[in-house]
Amino acid sequence: MENLDEKLQVFYDKAIALGTEYGTQFILAIVVLVIGLWIISKLSDVVRKYSIKGLPDETLAKFLTNIFEVILKVLLVISVASMVGIETTSFVAILGAAGLAVGLALQGSLSNFAGGVMILIFRPFQVGDYVG
Repeated sequence: MENLDEKLQVFYDKAIALGTEYGTQFILAIVVLVIGLWIISKLSDVVRKYSIKGLPDETLAKFLTNIFEVILKVLLVISVASMVGIETTSFVAILGAAGLAVGLALQGSLSNFAGGVMILIFRPFQVGDYVG
């Protein structure tokens, strides 16, 4: 029975040591995540407000704002993961490789998408124009 008590005491001591060592990092990471998400929300509201006024099409403004928001959230998650102690270099490399793979797989669709965005930006056509 004493052997079990000694093992439990060692386990308890290690748990306390790890909790004090990594607990503050974990709590700080959660605080940074919550504050970062709040700041991203406010920034995206400001960007959406000014992009709707500045861009010719509301759909394009919303799309660009959503892209901006997703990029900021990904950067925030990578930063928080780094704060916790997760090695982020391999994570970033995997994201880059996945982005390249998706880009190559959707090459034709992405060119059509880019063409659509250019049409929205430059507005070569008006409502009622006939395109033949």
